[in-house]
Amino acid sequence: MRDRLWWLPFGRVPEVDAASLKAELDKQDGLQLIDVRTSVEYAHGHIAGAVNVPITHLKLALPALELDPSQPVVAICATAHRSPPAVRLLQQAGFKVRQLRGGMITWNRSHLPITKGSE
Repeated sequence: MRDRLWWLPFGRVPEVDAASLKAELDKQDGLQLIDVRTSVEYAHGHIAGAVNVPITHLKLALPALELDPSQPVVAICATAHRSPPAVRLLQQAGFKVRQLRGGMITWNRSHLPITKGSE
């Protein structure tokens, strides 16, 4: 049972605000984005370049993502409640990782660009 509950959203993790993330994306090549929302949420709007892996599948999917451990990662969800466990999982795997503070709701309220569809 304990192993299945690794993704519960408890505790604080490193964060980046929406405006800072947008600035980083504009100037930094190699920033890796993991969107841990459902595929339906992702299709309705996501940050360009984000890879969608629902939080409930992330632990098993992580090896297949082939993330570059030398590059930073940002975990994204709707409200920053599903991304904390993604941050912790990625930290345990050796990645430098943060979550998007306030999630996609904050990104959208900031009128930052999104991409729609499943790609």
